[in-house]
Order: sequence, then structure tokens, then C-alpha cells
Amino acid sequence: MRGMVAIPFRHGTLDSPLRRAVMVQPDKVALIDGDHRATYREMDERVARLRGGLRSLGLDDGDRIAGLALNSFRHLEAWFAIPTANLTFNDLNFRLALPELEFIVNDSGASVLCADARYWETAEALRTRCPSIKQLIWMDAGPSPDGAATWDDLARHDPEPVPVTLDADCVASITYTGGTTGTPKGVMQTHGALMANAKHMLWGNPLFEPDRFLHLSPMFHSAGVANMYALTLVAGTHVTCPGFDADLVGRMIEEHRITVGVLVPTMINMFLNHPGTAERDLSTWRLCLYAASPMPVPLLQRAMAELPCGFSQGYGMTEMCPHVSQLTSEDHVLAVNGDPDAIRRLASAGTACVGVDVEVRRDDGTRCDVGEVGEITVRGPNMMAGYWNRPDETAAALTTDGWYRTGDLASLDAGGYLFIVDRAKDMIVSGGENVYTTEVENALASHPAVLELAVFGIPHEQWGEAVHAEVVLKPGATAGEDELIAHCRQSIGGFKVPRSITLRAEALPKSGAGKILKRDVRAPYWEGRDRSVS
Repeated sequence: MRGMVAIPFRHGTLDSPLRRAVMVQPDKVALIDGDHRATYREMDERVARLRGGLRSLGLDDGDRIAGLALNSFRHLEAWFAIPTANLTFNDLNFRLALPELEFIVNDSGASVLCADARYWETAEALRTRCPSIKQLIWMDAGPSPDGAATWDDLARHDPEPVPVTLDADCVASITYTGGTTGTPKGVMQTHGALMANAKHMLWGNPLFEPDRFLHLSPMFHSAGVANMYALTLVAGTHVTCPGFDADLVGRMIEEHRITVGVLVPTMINMFLNHPGTAERDLSTWRLCLYAASPMPVPLLQRAMAELPCGFSQGYGMTEMCPHVSQLTSEDHVLAVNGDPDAIRRLASAGTACVGVDVEVRRDDGTRCDVGEVGEITVRGPNMMAGYWNRPDETAAALTTDGWYRTGDLASLDAGGYLFIVDRAKDMIVSGGENVYTTEVENALASHPAVLELAVFGIPHEQWGEAVHAEVVLKPGATAGEDELIAHCRQSIGGFKVPRSITLRAEALPKSGAGKILKRDVRAPYWEGRDRSVS
């Protein structure tokens, strides 16, 4: 019509989950964080005010804001306010060492860093080390220690609408993942990819308006983020938990009548073995999502027998925001009922989730036959836009026909179930955290006594896998296990530091080309196991 201004239609942007929740359940409790409660109407208003506060900092579209905080309602708000202000959230893994965080912040060029009380000292150290950081924001209750602006101050600004410049191709987050070169890479996740992934999550694991979701996974993890948006789409209730403690989780499920949550297999094991678990009223818990690594079948069978909930396993990676495949709750029920194929498939990562294509390919790019091992190659609308400032590594990760090469080795059975047999990238999953062996090897190799080494995962009853190193010292050099472990702690996060080191008198086995045969060194530790990666 004459005189009217056309407003661009936004499709697939991250303002839509909250917009729908406010439309269908404005007065329902959206957030529970300790004593804090907020309805969807209140959350929506606060997010709009936070957009105004964030843009008042003088930021331009696409500028990066880093975060360093435990799970909380403020942290959750950040995942709604920062991207919908057309800014990019660089949420940091607080388990990393200071030099690793310094590299990431400098690489992303974040100009603002939001931190809670637990990590404020680290944030101050990063401000001195990272020239791009212009401002710290206190992301906790009360005034900041040094008079810096607070997250709650930003929430007192006038509401700001979603910018008309926002579309599905805008980068919502840059999430860093370890690399085979030892250098973390920033995965660019767009609004459209994160929205597609949230819908994939709902197809694989239906969530409903009455659900109460326990956010136990750290909010810097893609799996935790995916469930934030998925649950908001159906107007469920978010319940935040600052970190895993078996007794605390049991109390929270009982007190808040939790229906759904994500636990990694090591957490499930600790939860089952905690003496207080058997005394808890867990009757509302209907679904336990587990991820990060397949669960040992005996542990899974015990969990299904002792806990009232169903189980569903997800497999994915940051580059896919992260959902790729799902071993559904129905798959688990069939196994409990004795179906032989279903019991066998408990050791799988399930089938491709709705919306994602999965192929297992040979080195020449052709598709493998049923049962043949090859590299998992995937594509879908939830795929990353690429690695931040890494065009060469982006090109190496993507095939010429637009698929992402995961580096994981697997086979497909006749029903399309994915059986992961090894990780071409030598990744270890310890306690739900990904550890790339090259990062550990780089840290260990910097010790002056080390001649050669190999780092790999070995079985661990509690953590699934533990980081282990086999080390050969230089002739005449001396260094003990404790000294080498302490050396690693200076440069990498504690969860990456080797739990054990074997000092070898003989050289490590090598191929004709001189490459260390890591699989040969690792094999004895996994002998007698159903699979080489737990």
C-alpha cells in the first residue's frame, strides 16, 4: 500500500522460539534458577531490554560478545538476547586453561566479555591479555567488584526490537572446538542452522509444553544450546543447574518435578551409584537424553532397569549444531523387550535424524557397502557456515558436493544404524568432554626431556575414557610422571591433562613412512572390548 514501509519477513531466526512461547503461554513459568522465577512474558520483556542494553555499548551487527559463566538464568538469557540483537555470542568453555581462552578470545576478536563471579578473575586476566576486549560485564547478582556494568544494568534499558537486518544467514554464535592441529577452530553457527537443529531435536526427542527440562550440560556446549531453543519452541519450563553433582541432580529432579534432562554416560553411572538416588522420588522423569559417547551396554541395561525414565542417545558435533543421529527411546524399549536386533543396536549411534543426510564413504568419496567401515559424512540445514577466519580448514572439512567430513569412522547396517568404530581425528571423550590428542601432545612435547610420545584414550570406569600418554625421553634426560603431568597443566585445561603416563625404554612403533602407529600402542588397553571407543 502507498505510504507503508515493507518490513522484511524473517524466517529461521532465533527470535521465533521466544515469540511463539509468548504467544501460546505468556504467563507460564519459563525459567527456574534457584529462587528466580520468570514467566515467558517477563523473559521476553527482559530479553528485549537486554537487546537495547547490548546495542547501547556501541556494537555493530556481527560484533562478538564472549561469555564465561556457569549455567544460570542470565546465561540462558544471553543465548536469546545476544543473537537476536544481531550480535555473535562466543560462549567460552570455562574448563580451558587461561592460555587457551586467551587464544580463543584473540581469534574471535570479542570486544565485550560477560563473566559471573566464579570466573571474574579469569575475565580480568583476559582483559589484560586480549587487546580486542573493551569492556567487561558482570553476569551475576549485585554490583560488580570494580564498578563495571552489570548484566542486570543492561536489562534496565528501553526495549529494543529485533533488527530488520537479522536473517537466517547471520552468524549467531562462534563455538570453538579442538583441532587435530592443536589449534582450536571457531565454528560459525547461523540462526538458520540453530533453528533447523532445534526442530531436528524435537523430531528425534519430542518435547511438550508440560515438560520441565533440567539444564545440566554446560551452556557453552552445543547440545545444551540446542535444547534451550527446542524447549522454548514448545513453551516448556527451563530449570538451570550450575553443574553436575549426583545428590544435587536427584534433589532437583524431585523438587522441581523434572521430566527431561541430558546426562553423559559417566554422569549416569555416578548417579546410579550414589547412595541417595534410590531414596528419591523420580517418578516425573520421563526421558533421559545421553550423548558425548555411547554408553556401555551393561550400564545402559542397568539404568533402564533402575530408573523410571526412557532413554535416547544423540550423536553429533559442533559443526552440525550438533544433531546428526538418534538412537530413539523406542529403540531402547525394543531392546528391553528382548528384540535381538534392538539389543545389538544399543551399541550404535542410531539412525540419521529427520532433516540430516548421513553417508559412510571410502577415501575416494564413494559410498561404502553395508557393514563396510568408512568415514561418516553428513549434510543438512543445521551445518555450520564454516570456520571463523579459516578458509583453508573450512575447505578441507567440506567435500566438493557440500558434505561435512566428520573424521569419525563407522559402518551402517542394513537398517541404517550407525556403528562408530574409531575416530580418525584421535579424539578422546572423557567425562563428556572432547579432548583432541594433538592438543595434549603439543603440551607434553614442549617439555625439554621428551623425545617422542603418543596420546590416546584408555578405558576408565568412571569417565568412559581417560587421557593416557606413552612417552620416550631423550637420551640422558630424566623426568617423572608427576613432573610431566604438572608441565601439561600450565598450558591446557585440567580435563585434557593425562591421567597416566607410561615412560617407555624402547621407541614407539612406526610405519614405513616414520609415522607413530598409535593404534598399535593403544590396542592392548582395549583388548577384549566390544569396541575400541567407549
